Amino acid sequence: MKKLLNTLYITTPSSYLSKDGTNVVVSADGKEIFRIPIQNIESIITFGYQGASPGLMKLCVDNHVNLSFYAPNGRFIARICGSVNGNVLLRRKQYRLIDDQEFSLNIASLIIAAKIYNSRACLRRFVRDYPGKPGIETVSHNSDILKQKYRLARQASTLDVLRGIEGDAAAVYFKAFPHLIINKNPQFIFSTRNRRPPTDIVNAMLSFGYSLLANDCSSALEGVGLDPAAGFMHSFRPGRNSLALDIMEEFRSYIVDRFVLTMINNRQITPSDFIIHTNAESDIPLSVSFTDNGKKKYLTAWQTRKKTEITHPFLNEKVPIGMLPHIQALLLARYLRGDLDNYPVFLIK
Repeated sequence: MKKLLNTLYITTPSSYLSKDGTNVVVSADGKEIFRIPIQNIESIITFGYQGASPGLMKLCVDNHVNLSFYAPNGRFIARICGSVNGNVLLRRKQYRLIDDQEFSLNIASLIIAAKIYNSRACLRRFVRDYPGKPGIETVSHNSDILKQKYRLARQASTLDVLRGIEGDAAAVYFKAFPHLIINKNPQFIFSTRNRRPPTDIVNAMLSFGYSLLANDCSSALEGVGLDPAAGFMHSFRPGRNSLALDIMEEFRSYIVDRFVLTMINNRQITPSDFIIHTNAESDIPLSVSFTDNGKKKYLTAWQTRKKTEITHPFLNEKVPIGMLPHIQALLLARYLRGDLDNYPVFLIK
């Protein structure tokens, strides 16, 4: 199994990446500020437009280290991953199975049912841990609705029907989400899920986490030889890693949502860690982004969270949370090859 190494996050927008031997060198304003051996990292994520030298890109490719570029606000730009891992026969089978509507529906319904199941588990956890909190009735009621949506997802007759069920379930889940925020600072008020761009702090944290998770899922799929762009549920679109978006559905609530709630409720992050961009003629927020310090707090906690060990429900072995995308990618590849009778989705115990 792949060893879980550190991801190197470059948060200073003026940083430029280069190489010195087998070291990754980070410079800003012409001065070296950090270096690390390439062997000690699994991937590099940089937020800014200064870029990286061709030599550094080749060093990453030669050592199978993914290099991803993001805008300072967290929007994904591009990723360099080198030659394709795995064998052509697996990808050939993947492409053929995507055209099999019955097969695609089975995988998609398993994944969306898992997403709904894990979202419900997030709500049920709140009901169990905070029985006397305001809004507990809403959380409990919406949890019951998600139980019904879970059954419907497994019975969906077409992908379009399944997408409708998934959308309804997400709306039910996020209606209960505000009650999960124990920290009642008015800056952390959440009313509805919004993005592109997020217009409040909570949505900014969720969107950033989903972007990081999607990158991890893409890397995991490439690592086992699958094409991240060829998904079973998310439609094909240039520049979209549809299969990565498929498998990340299993992890959204467990890895990202619970992480965001923990940071807010434990006051690990504050409103001062964000910049609220407003219209010049009014105080209505147009978008919200992290400060440099806020982004560092988030990424440090994110890296710590990925090292937390849990017992994988299918393997029944202790694994770091950061390994979950790699494990599910491997299980999916084994299913596509015919080594497993069905795809064992990730379900929270």
